[in-house]
Parts: sequence; C-alpha cells; structure tokens
Amino acid sequence: MTDLNRPARLNRTVLALFGLVLIAAGAFALLTHFGTVTVLRPESALVAGTSQPPTWTLYVTAAAAVVLGLFLLRWLIAQLTRKPKTHTWHFETDPAAGRTELAASTAIEPFVAEVTTYPGVHAAHATLAGTRDTPAVALVISAEQDGDLTDIRHRIDTDGLPRLRRALDLDTLPATVEFRFSTKTGARAR
Repeated sequence: MTDLNRPARLNRTVLALFGLVLIAAGAFALLTHFGTVTVLRPESALVAGTSQPPTWTLYVTAAAAVVLGLFLLRWLIAQLTRKPKTHTWHFETDPAAGRTELAASTAIEPFVAEVTTYPGVHAAHATLAGTRDTPAVALVISAEQDGDLTDIRHRIDTDGLPRLRRALDLDTLPATVEFRFSTKTGARAR
C-alpha cells in the first residue's frame, strides 16, 4: 500500500540534516568568537578583500536564491495538505444497553482491499474522515501506467462506494479520489 503522507520521511530527514548543519554552524561561530576554536581569529574579516565581486556572480547568486525560494515555497505549500481527521464512530440507540464503537480505519480496510483488486490499480489508500453524521472518504490510488482511470473510477462509483455505504448504513458518502501513476505496468497479453 502507498502511504498518504509519503513525503513525511523525506521531510523529517531533510529537516534533521538542515537542523544539524545550523547547530554545527552556530556552535562553530560561538566557539570561534569565544576563542575556544582557533581556526579563525574573532577579529578577522568575514571575506578577504574589499573589492566588488564580478557582476556574473551577483546574477548567479540572485538566480539561485530565487530558485531556492520557489522550491522552499512549494515545500511549504505541500506541508499544508494533510490527511483528513478520522474519528471513532459510535453506534448507539440506547446508551443504557451499551454502545458499539468502530474505528474509521477498521471500517475502510475492506473497501481499500476491494479497490486494490480492480484491474489497473497497483495500490490504494483511503481515509474515512469525519463523524457518522458528516462522513467523507479520501482515496489515493496508485494506478499502473496502462490502467484505465475511467474504468477504475466507474468501478469505485458503482461497486465499491455503494457497498461501503450499505456496510456503514449511510445514505450519502462523499468521496474524493486522487490518482497517482505507479512505475509498474499491468500484465500484457502476447
């Protein structure tokens, strides 16, 4: 199965490395300032010489800063997309007689298993979000390169979602489907 929050591991790794570099740079600056590390003299100039650098270096520096800024802005926007919040559903008509609880992740597992068996689907991941009164399904499908997205979506709408609605005893169940392409291709007839 694919992970809906796939970039999280990369994000943590990049942030950890960036944090370690910043900590090391700060420690080096402090230790140099207080004379503990004698690689540089505290009163020495930051850069050698006082002449202006060549003009082309200013353009290259500005272009690199713009590209880096756009990359970081894209990364920041990607952090805002998160999995929907799931809840434990409570099925109770008479609280005195007891109650039944169903984790949303448990309720969605058979649906995901079914969608994974559709032709052209490499992997699937779904989140059943919201409460029993306002449910929603967020589905991420990793489709094979030669998978028919229209057929997959049709099967979800006509087979998978109606079966899930009946199982959960719901009248409506809004769903969003995100397709991603896998590097895998389906079995080819020769």
